[in-house]
Amino acid sequence: MTTIDELSSSPAPAEPMPETDAQAQLSRRGVLQLAGAAVSLVVAPSASAQASPSPTERATKAARVRLTVNGEARQLELDPRQSLLDVLRETLDLTGTKKGCNQGACGACTVLVNGKRVVSCLTLAAMNDGAEIETIEGLAQGDELHPLQEAFIEYEGLQCGFCTPGQIMSGLGCIAEGHAQSPEEIQFWMSGNICRCGAYPGIVAAIADAAGRM
Repeated sequence: MTTIDELSSSPAPAEPMPETDAQAQLSRRGVLQLAGAAVSLVVAPSASAQASPSPTERATKAARVRLTVNGEARQLELDPRQSLLDVLRETLDLTGTKKGCNQGACGACTVLVNGKRVVSCLTLAAMNDGAEIETIEGLAQGDELHPLQEAFIEYEGLQCGFCTPGQIMSGLGCIAEGHAQSPEEIQFWMSGNICRCGAYPGIVAAIADAAGRM
């Protein structure tokens, strides 16, 4: 049987040792390391995804395009997303072809591609490899104007002149297609070309006159 003296003489239960500064720092360091590892798992896939090129970036590889522009053979390295209009104006410096609406609605950018009129703002240059392109710059022979150019001057088929290159190129296409037999027919087949100045009577008369002389 344990006596009171024996109880009083038995050692007291050990108290927990106070946490040292080194142990506290180690504990905090461990927590920070665990948090950093978790963040790296989240960030790593994103960084990997950014490193690999997207399909859009891969699609922008330059395309080699051959064009014959106003009788001159040209070989170009182009962004496949470039419109024929931008290539003519910005790469070949043929600024006679005008950028109006850039949506194919005004006709100011009309050129002839293999003899057919197209709105060049909606035409990809890369899709016309090997094509023959004719712009307003290719019509005159030195100081001698094309008959349709002369007719536009004679019948005053222009005012500000911004739409005139597209009107003339479209008029050439209209004549070549056989759609210049009457003023009404010319009006119908030239309806895709807008003249903000309202010089339509002179435009129609010029095309009708040139059709009879070409």
